[in-house]
Amino acid sequence: MRRHWLLRGLKFLPFAALFLAAFGFVVMRLWNWLMPELFGWHLISFWQALGILVLSKILFGGFRGRSGGHWYGRRRMMERWEKMTPEERQKFRESFQGRCGSFGRDAVEGMNNKERPAGQQAG
Repeated sequence: MRRHWLLRGLKFLPFAALFLAAFGFVVMRLWNWLMPELFGWHLISFWQALGILVLSKILFGGFRGRSGGHWYGRRRMMERWEKMTPEERQKFRESFQGRCGSFGRDAVEGMNNKERPAGQQAG
């Protein structure tokens, strides 16, 4: 079984290198096309473009991988929602209205019912 995993990893390696090289090239070309013209910055090399990719991954994406964390939280919330009684669901909705305000149709109706300054029409 371990050998099978190793072979799969070796097959993936050239695609990962090609993907990284392509994105590095795209970042380099975009930077060298836009940044000197817009901001007067210097041109960068391919390796500097790869460095920018790694830096942006650290700052904005982290190295958590694709574990599906967002979907796990959503699925967990859906399970909790299904187990709630109608009264608990209504209480939950009301608690979020106080935090987030109303959305959708309720928000539009609320805007129509609020007092408007003189001369302002309903939109």
